[in-house]
Amino acid sequence: MTGELVVLVTVPADQANKIVASLVEERLAACVNIVHQITSTYRWEGAIVTDKEDLLIIKSNAASWETLRARIKELHSYETPEIISLSIKDGYQPYLDWLNSSVER
Repeated sequence: MTGELVVLVTVPADQANKIVASLVEERLAACVNIVHQITSTYRWEGAIVTDKEDLLIIKSNAASWETLRARIKELHSYETPEIISLSIKDGYQPYLDWLNSSVER
């Protein structure tokens, strides 16, 4: 088991680049992939809603999790944004070393 994380966040497309730039510049994320124009369907305030969003795949670590989550919430326009952390069970050690050297704890 490692201390690295993959964090999934859906965002309106017009917010993706701003959020990504902030997270990497502030060293809360080593790398962020943007998967453009996914379709999300969900229940919100009693209605079924379908939206076009971008998916952010954020690579970070457990030491930065609390600060990362708080910063995403600050930057995000949704009242209840999707911010999901998944622990990395195993990975290529040189990549994990790079990830950790790129994130400030």
